[in-house]
Amino acid sequence: MENKRVKTRTLTGVALLTAIVVVLQFLGTFIRFGPFSISLVLIPIVVGAALYGPWAGAWLGFAFGMVVLLAGDAAPFMVVNPLGTILTVLVKGAAAGLLAGLVYRALAKKNGLLAAVCAAVVCPVVNTGVFLIGCLLFFMPTITEWGTAAGFPNVGNYMIFGLVGANFLFELLVNVILSPVIVRLIKAGRASNSENRWVG
Repeated sequence: MENKRVKTRTLTGVALLTAIVVVLQFLGTFIRFGPFSISLVLIPIVVGAALYGPWAGAWLGFAFGMVVLLAGDAAPFMVVNPLGTILTVLVKGAAAGLLAGLVYRALAKKNGLLAAVCAAVVCPVVNTGVFLIGCLLFFMPTITEWGTAAGFPNVGNYMIFGLVGANFLFELLVNVILSPVIVRLIKAGRASNSENRWVG
């Protein structure tokens, strides 16, 4: 009975977080911090990876990638190399969620807060890192042209400051602040419900 309850709670939680990922990604272009659009979609990915495990994180990251592709956010890259774009977008999201979950699982028994903070750091770092690797593998001639047209002295500067830039820092900061708090609140709520069930 308890096992069935855990499975139901997991499926419900992952489904809810998937819906949040979809909504946040579609609304992401409207959330701005000064001139920068900020993606909050990594927060539910980290939360799902922490609460439900690495494979839930991978699924949520994959769902994030699918929405990026369907919403047309990757259109400039899709014109250049469709297969490279699809691979990069799907792998970066899934890998970010999976690795965030693995890091959380490895550290959670020692320190839950540290585990959540580290997972919140790993997720955007992997997401951005795989994006940059995809750029190197599939789009370098085009990115070099974009960098030159934008007035950057070299393609490396353009990739770091033009493509990734302050967005990465803002997203990392927001993720590190919010994800551990949300994970802690949900776990505290679960513990409280569990105690109330036994008392009642």
